[in-house]
Amino acid sequence: MAEITAKMVKELREATGAGMMECKKALTEAEGDFEKAVDVLRTHGLAKAAKKAGRATNEGRVNVAVCKKDARKGAVVEVNCETDFVALTDKFQDYCDTFTRAVVHGNPANVDELLESEYEGEKVGDTLTEAIHIIGENMQISNFKRLEIDGTGALVPYIHMNGRIGVLVGFTFNNEATATDERFLAMGKDVAMQIAATNPVSLDKDSVPADIREHEFEIYKAQAAESGKPENIQEKIATGRMEKFYKENCLVEQEFVKDPDTTVGAYIAKCAKEIGDDIKVVEFARIELGE
Repeated sequence: MAEITAKMVKELREATGAGMMECKKALTEAEGDFEKAVDVLRTHGLAKAAKKAGRATNEGRVNVAVCKKDARKGAVVEVNCETDFVALTDKFQDYCDTFTRAVVHGNPANVDELLESEYEGEKVGDTLTEAIHIIGENMQISNFKRLEIDGTGALVPYIHMNGRIGVLVGFTFNNEATATDERFLAMGKDVAMQIAATNPVSLDKDSVPADIREHEFEIYKAQAAESGKPENIQEKIATGRMEKFYKENCLVEQEFVKDPDTTVGAYIAKCAKEIGDDIKVVEFARIELGE
């Protein structure tokens, strides 16, 4: 019998939508024959999923959820389907919410681990297969990001453009009551909307990834060199343009979309003062459909 490799299992899962363990068992039963393994899965009730496999899943929804018992835990998940019509149905959105809460609950490392995990007594991969049966379209869980705030704080969720973009933004503060304060929630939504609209590179200038920082600086320096400026002037010009980059691409440095006369950081500080707490934005997650 041919050796059952991880690559074979992965290819069968992608072709059928069945769980990793089911695919491995089917390949074992079929002695490594791919087509026979598909038949094995169909025999065990996965016929519809197998027939739908391979269809393009270019539509879908980005869903966001925060743990009902602990607002410090949450996730953003992209689930794909074939048509925008299905993506807008309540049934599809219910499945998206189930998958998102499974990420929040289980904290999986990747999609494969998510599909093998259990949520509310069911394997997530089996729930996905069930969804394909019931909805009648191929579906995939393609991407997710999970956040968990340390200490006292809360996550604020936001869904933009009817599920085309999902955002989760995390704050820390001192008073637990702030988590349910309407002023805080309104401010959190404003910041989440800012993230949806501007897609910042990082939280602040210190958290810009080194490779992005170096890449941008070299581009600005090269632009200055083309103008014939001496080396020391090139450095100054590149440094100045980096400051502009930070203001455009770092969340707390950005002009606040609702009030361009202030920055997002200043807006948060103003709201914190009104509430009477020390509120800081500490992280965010953003997923755009198909990105």
